[in-house]
Formats: sequence, C-alpha cells, structure tokens
Amino acid sequence: MVSEQVDRDAIASLIRSVCAERELECEPTGDYSYAVTLPGTNKLKTICNLIIGRYALRVEAFVMRQPDERREELWAWLLQRNARMYGVAFAIDAVGDVYLTGRIGLHAITEEELDRLLGAVLTYADESFNTMLEIGF
Repeated sequence: MVSEQVDRDAIASLIRSVCAERELECEPTGDYSYAVTLPGTNKLKTICNLIIGRYALRVEAFVMRQPDERREELWAWLLQRNARMYGVAFAIDAVGDVYLTGRIGLHAITEEELDRLLGAVLTYADESFNTMLEIGF
C-alpha cells in the first residue's frame, strides 16, 4: 500500500511540474485531482480534470452542452471520430452533454505522455468544436 501512495504523490508532482513548465493554470480540486485550463482557438478554453486513482489517471473534459437538435447525427460523428483518437474518447452523460474521457495506467505516466494526453484533449476539443456546433445547433 505504501508504494501506491508514493506513485500517486509522484504523479501529482509531475502534473504540477508539467503544468508549470507549460504555463498552464492548474488548480488542485482534491488530494489527488487537478483542474488544468487548456487555452484554445475555436473553444476558448477547455478545463481538463485529472484524477489520480489507485491504479490509473482518469481524464475528463467538458466539451459542449447537449445539442438542441440532430443529436443522433452528432453522436454518430463522435463515434466515428473516436476511432482515430489517442488517449481519450468522446462520451455523453445522462442528459447528452459531450465530454472527452480517458484512463491511463499510472505506470505509463511520464512527462512526455502527460504532455501528449493534454495535447490530445486540447486538439480534440478545439478542432472538433465548430463542427459539433454546426451539427447540433
């Protein structure tokens, strides 16, 4: 059990370090969770929640509210897009709001992997945002 705690502490330190080096706003939201603000172009900012569990890092980022119309068309587009994505995938919650979610084992988290994961969240949220708006609204 002690080694699990050390691993979680090391990941927490790595998250803070990576965010500081990249000048990303990073706020703790719990003992082992952080809200990282990713600046974008189409979607001005994406808040990416990083939750350090016992065995995996969970990634959650809100992308957009449920569409007013053409939901099925948007959901089909999201599923097709998921097939080409790295580290995270689009998901919807019980009311139809769109998120990016992912989970990666703590053993695989390095500075490079965390950078790649945050970059994937930013890219997918930002590059897809206008298309999702066009389809769903």
